[in-house]
Amino acid sequence: MSKVAQFLEERDVYNQALAKYANTNQKRFYGLDKTTYEGGHLDKKTKELLGFVASLVLRCDDCILYHLIESHKAGVNSEELSEAVSIGLLVGGSITIPHVRRAIKIWDEELVAGTDETETTTTSTTTTKEKTSSTASGTGKESQVKAA
Repeated sequence: MSKVAQFLEERDVYNQALAKYANTNQKRFYGLDKTTYEGGHLDKKTKELLGFVASLVLRCDDCILYHLIESHKAGVNSEELSEAVSIGLLVGGSITIPHVRRAIKIWDEELVAGTDETETTTTSTTTTKEKTSSTASGTGKESQVKAA
């Protein structure tokens, strides 16, 4: 069973047990959590990426996986996820790296595996590597930009 399928199955079982004992305040909180991620002035995709970054910074693996799955469902692509990871790393620091590794492994192997995006991501990565190499050698336009 995939990690995503296992997570979703376990989450459903846990939520059923939780609902059995939740009081009114807890149920209101869970309802607020659900409605907060619905589209509004910010679309669902943006909100899920915000949830992903916050979860990454807090180092909550269940939360990271949940928002990774929901981000994928909302249409987030690998480049958008990569930018969100950059923000999480900047805010959370190097201690978030193991969580990033696990998230990206699941993203790559279970969420985008076998899709057209896998090819796009590979091409994009190659282009980025070529630019980085070109910049490092001083041959690319990027090398002409001076530090402020």
